[in-house]
Amino acid sequence: MQSGPREIETPFRPIPLEVPEGMMPNEFFNSTENLNDLVHNNGLLVNPENLLLYRKALGHSNEFDASIIYNTSNCILDPLGRPVRRTQVPDQVKHVWNRMNQVLIEFMLEQYPDPDEALVLAGEASLDATWPLTSPGVPSIRMLHNHFIVFDKQQLRRARFADPDNPNLTDGGQHSLFQAYMHDVYHEFFSQLDLQILRPVTDGTCRIELTGYPQGLPSWEVQGGVEVLKSIRFWREYDAILMGFIDFYRTFFTQVSTRNAPIPRDAYFPEQIENTLLYNNDFLKTAKKVRDQCVHDAKYANAIRWQPAFKQLLYRDDSGRLIITISQNSIGNAITELLGVVVKRTPDATAYEAKEPQLIERLLEVRRRLVEADLGEPISTQHWGAE
Repeated sequence: MQSGPREIETPFRPIPLEVPEGMMPNEFFNSTENLNDLVHNNGLLVNPENLLLYRKALGHSNEFDASIIYNTSNCILDPLGRPVRRTQVPDQVKHVWNRMNQVLIEFMLEQYPDPDEALVLAGEASLDATWPLTSPGVPSIRMLHNHFIVFDKQQLRRARFADPDNPNLTDGGQHSLFQAYMHDVYHEFFSQLDLQILRPVTDGTCRIELTGYPQGLPSWEVQGGVEVLKSIRFWREYDAILMGFIDFYRTFFTQVSTRNAPIPRDAYFPEQIENTLLYNNDFLKTAKKVRDQCVHDAKYANAIRWQPAFKQLLYRDDSGRLIITISQNSIGNAITELLGVVVKRTPDATAYEAKEPQLIERLLEVRRRLVEADLGEPISTQHWGAE
């Protein structure tokens, strides 16, 4: 079987929302009005921590597709002031969020037990608060949210191959600045994290054979499988991966911005930064390369995301292992593209409605389990009740 990124078509029911005259679509999609519509038309469950489980109206997959959003739309009206990564979420909210993640991931693995039949993934992408709302590719909801997605591998096998040069495919060997120029120091920096549950996978065996992705990215096996997700230690290590990434990203672009800059304030791992990064010639000469290009190329400089922008993913590999990986997040790409799956959404209400009953049945069952675990209260919409 030939391996390569795949492009699948996912039909959706057109959303009956009109963008007010004079507004960009992504400005409207981040408004309180749109978020209210999301709750009332697609909301499944909400809790006092402002965590909202909802059906993805413009989904990646009609097999299983849901998100949990930290819905701060009514308490933080400034879209640029909302939390955009886990490190900005209050501890009591993150505790509940972790438990919700665990229930959803366990449900997906239970419903789709065969790794040869289903690609199961869960993860999040940062929505950098310094990214202008009018920039191309700004996410439709500017608040931190997790994705829970299942793809039918038969559909992936039948799908056409995607263009491997598509910049939205976060391929560590081709498009990632960190991997292309600083591969060794990038991996060395992560190797210094204190991880007991997460074991580095360095031999490439965690790639999905169908797509050949992820490529070149630091990856860790979750030792103990899905049961370990009930452990606070796992979630602390999951956060440590993110904090390490943030430190690396901030340190690099601080050096790009200001030659010989000090360690960023509020760094999580200042000793590792000093010992591993600030004395590494590959790291610093790459920063110089980017800095020099910024000076002479205004378009290039304007496209840089100076604050940490990432995608962090948990997925099941072909052998059934749970794998964690993390990557830079470039403009316009989706979390699925980290695994080599490009989703082409097509408006087709008839095709979507053929899959809708089974999709909603699964969503309502996982909602029941969340309610049972005291993780929220059900929402009634025109498509489903609160029972």
